[in-house]
Amino acid sequence: MVYMLLGTGFEETEAIAPLDLLRRAGVEVATVGVTGKTVYGSHNIGIVADILPEEMELDAMEMIILPGGLGGVASARASKEALHALRYAWDNGKFVAAICAGPTVLADLGITDGRNATCFPGCEGQMGSANMMENAAAVRDGKLITGTSAGCAIPFGLALIEALKGKDEADRIAKQIVIR
Repeated sequence: MVYMLLGTGFEETEAIAPLDLLRRAGVEVATVGVTGKTVYGSHNIGIVADILPEEMELDAMEMIILPGGLGGVASARASKEALHALRYAWDNGKFVAAICAGPTVLADLGITDGRNATCFPGCEGQMGSANMMENAAAVRDGKLITGTSAGCAIPFGLALIEALKGKDEADRIAKQIVIR
């Protein structure tokens, strides 16, 4: 099971594009409404989450994803359940992924320390001791996957697929959506 954390003010493109790609690849993904069952993104698009944080089955988790958006990131930081799930995933060898400002939450938890990562330009100062990879759309360092911005949501989503299902499946989905 893959969980995607959605809090009020999340960046819609950074959530929906990877969610769509993962589901095209046959990955079971549940959206988690950190701030309630219906969550509004940074551009006032409402999403009805599949579950609430207390419904996550952390032992069954393969990956957890945190989209960016300043409001969504603030919502995650304010949620004990979200922070616990992120920390649990990392401590138990699961994939932990975040895009845009989302990686700064991982930095707060010490997850990015000493690892290759990327984030939204201008957030680098909040990334602790991460080895920042400038000009990268998405970066994978072991079980950590980070993405830069809404404009990099497709490469980020494909990196998530590659981590879970391999390069051939990521390539198949890229071909299916005719990425160039």
